[in-house]
Amino acid sequence: MLPMQLQRYIDIEKELMPGKALVLLGPRRSGKTTLLKSFMATTKTKFVHYVGDSLSVQNDFAYTETDNLRKLVGDNQVLIIDEAQMIPNIGRSLKLLVDVMPEVTVVVTGSSAFELSGQIGEPLTGRKRTSYILPMSVSELVGESRTPEHDLSKALPNLLVYGMYPSSVTAKNDDQKREFLQELVDSYLLKDILEFQQVKGSRILLQLLNLLAYQVGGEVSATEIGGNLRIDRKTVERYLDLLEKAFIIFRLGGLSRNMRSEVTRKPKYYFYDLGVRNAVIGNFNPLEIRNDIGQLWENFAVVERLKKRSYYGPHANQYFWRTWKGSEIDLVEERDGKYFGYEMKWNTKKAVLAPKEWLANYGDQVEWELITPERFLAFVGGSAESESSKRFKK
Repeated sequence: MLPMQLQRYIDIEKELMPGKALVLLGPRRSGKTTLLKSFMATTKTKFVHYVGDSLSVQNDFAYTETDNLRKLVGDNQVLIIDEAQMIPNIGRSLKLLVDVMPEVTVVVTGSSAFELSGQIGEPLTGRKRTSYILPMSVSELVGESRTPEHDLSKALPNLLVYGMYPSSVTAKNDDQKREFLQELVDSYLLKDILEFQQVKGSRILLQLLNLLAYQVGGEVSATEIGGNLRIDRKTVERYLDLLEKAFIIFRLGGLSRNMRSEVTRKPKYYFYDLGVRNAVIGNFNPLEIRNDIGQLWENFAVVERLKKRSYYGPHANQYFWRTWKGSEIDLVEERDGKYFGYEMKWNTKKAVLAPKEWLANYGDQVEWELITPERFLAFVGGSAESESSKRFKK
């Protein structure tokens, strides 16, 4: 249904800039190494490639002398380091290299360990550009298909269950998808947190993810979660922060302009990938026998819109909106001095209208749209967007 030759949103060749480091960050198994291999197979630019999990490479780049770094680069125009988070003090080495060899472009990939350990943030300030390689986006999946709406409508039920990791999308059957996702959760998902932070084991983190999986679309109380897990609120908040930095979940806060009717104290959390969410709770049932389709659709639409904005624009602050009376909007974008509200509905058997309180509170500052499977591609489209999506860029 969807093309198996996966095309990512970023073209490394076009991003090369001498004197700068291009940092590709994202969760493990999201396709960073595959993207590098594709670049190396097609570029005419002279490059040298190292893999950070090699002990000899770690030792070479740990020795931060100018002459040593020049030898490692040689007469190449591009230095590529895959899995750079494995190299101690790599940020300091890259800073020196960029400073003394401004004619060279540096390309590094790293998992969430970069975010967790802070290895490259401060050392490369002003010397790097960061792109995030998340699980596949809808716009990447439909690519240049001649009938993307038709392809997407057939693929959606599977994507909502098995997610968008490249290995899941390209798997030959559902058994392979489940096997990949279970391996991802068991072996890779929490690896960086356990290696780079003072977390003794994965049990509490998986229990926390399990609770979050059942609360998708709902407000999350760190105090209540702490009570369920028998840990204190501050520990819960720390773990939530770690899970965000590991590209497993992301936070959505409540919108408020200090109106007493609006609920903003508790955030919502969504999963970057629904396959991971479903693997955590062990539920790969088809949509027709599930009771969480509303949660799945809301999570899917919110994260795909986040990818669209991150990759193609427009830039916006994002929130949810809810009042004490029960009026709510799943996603609100603040951009160009206005608020754009989006309500996600898988089925629309009844008419769905904008909340009266929303219109009354914000007047002509707001717009509102209903996002259904039929209108989804226009909402999340990037390079492959249809003409109807242009109105979402007001």
